[in-house]
Amino acid sequence: MLARVSLNLSAGEQVIFEGHPSWRSILGFYLKGIVLAAILGAIAKLIDLSNGVVFLIVLVVIALTVLIGFVKRVATRYTITNRRLNIKRGIVSREVQETRLERVQNVNYNQSVYQRLMQIGDVDFDTAATDDYNFVFYGVANPAEVVHQVDRATGAGTAGTHGLGEAQPPQ
Repeated sequence: MLARVSLNLSAGEQVIFEGHPSWRSILGFYLKGIVLAAILGAIAKLIDLSNGVVFLIVLVVIALTVLIGFVKRVATRYTITNRRLNIKRGIVSREVQETRLERVQNVNYNQSVYQRLMQIGDVDFDTAATDDYNFVFYGVANPAEVVHQVDRATGAGTAGTHGLGEAQPPQ
């Protein structure tokens, strides 16, 4: 509920999807941190540091990796309402990307082999804006469902060849 208050919903606006990158999307980052900890531990052992110092170095690197990965995931929030898309990043500093649903022209999702195994993917929104940045929900669980929710919100299933969010001619 806190996220909906901070989004400043207008009258009649409803949240369709709300979430963070999946915890599975951070596993690669954690694996890199563990490898780095092992390498630093091996270097510390070669320098002939005591076992206690080597253990402390490995423990600190792993703890920092877990903390940074957790904060990175939790500090990113994706929201889709029946009127707009919103990406918020950051805790201390804040970056917000937002676009109206009627500006969405295409919604695609990509999954690498690793992402397919992890059941995550990246949902890419092509908008009518000439923005210098990409509008992408990275590492979301079940990206096909996110695409479906956007299609439902924009009326893509009923719009036929007229495109997302466009009115249909009378029948």
